[in-house]
Amino acid sequence: MPDRNFNLYHHFQRQFTAHADDELLCTDEGRSYSYADIDQESARLASFLRDLGIMPGARISVQVAKSPQALTLYLACLRAGLVFHPLNPGYRPAELEYFLGDAEPAVVICAPADESLVQPLPTVAGVQHLFTLDRLGQG
Repeated sequence: MPDRNFNLYHHFQRQFTAHADDELLCTDEGRSYSYADIDQESARLASFLRDLGIMPGARISVQVAKSPQALTLYLACLRAGLVFHPLNPGYRPAELEYFLGDAEPAVVICAPADESLVQPLPTVAGVQHLFTLDRLGQG
């Protein structure tokens, strides 16, 4: 019988389980991440977002560069049934204001270096939560 769970993360989960101790990725700096590392971090972030009261189907707007942390955030969104809404890191305030207003995300996540640029925009768009990628789910 075919698997009826249509959540994309569910399909990835099989690989995370089967290859838990295997290396999933290695950065240019030599930092290695196993399938289990990525799986555990995505679970932590998914729980954090759910604990905020974010409901499945809500949008999470994300303006960050590609990184292992961005990957775990993407997987956390899939895991929690959230819509990962990527925004080009090159977007400037007027573009961000437009996209955030149009998307109406529940959460905005940006790179630490862009926090001061992004800080006023979620309020304008009615977003309740703004986090930087490095402080997501901490304290």
